[in-house]
Amino acid sequence: MNIINVKENEFEEIIKNETVLVDFYADWCGPCKMMSKVIDDLSNEINDVKFAKVNVDIENKLASKYSVMSIPTLILFKNGNMVKKMVGFHSKDELIEFIKN
Repeated sequence: MNIINVKENEFEEIIKNETVLVDFYADWCGPCKMMSKVIDDLSNEINDVKFAKVNVDIENKLASKYSVMSIPTLILFKNGNMVKKMVGFHSKDELIEFIKN
């Protein structure tokens, strides 16, 4: 499955009517790079969730809107609503648990 790089003007359209895991990251962030590998793996295994990335250095208004203070921050949206938030690096198993429960 592809991971979508999301811009502010398309964000609301991406998250509505689906379950979407959004990774708020920055290119210079070491833990973000590690988390990205885990998300890449999961995007190939979990078909009922859409995966998206938001670069906080470019889309700082989106980061501010969702109170992203540290990166990586993962936010799970269901039908346009934020339902969970997770900060920092987490293992694949932790991320599966976060998405499924």
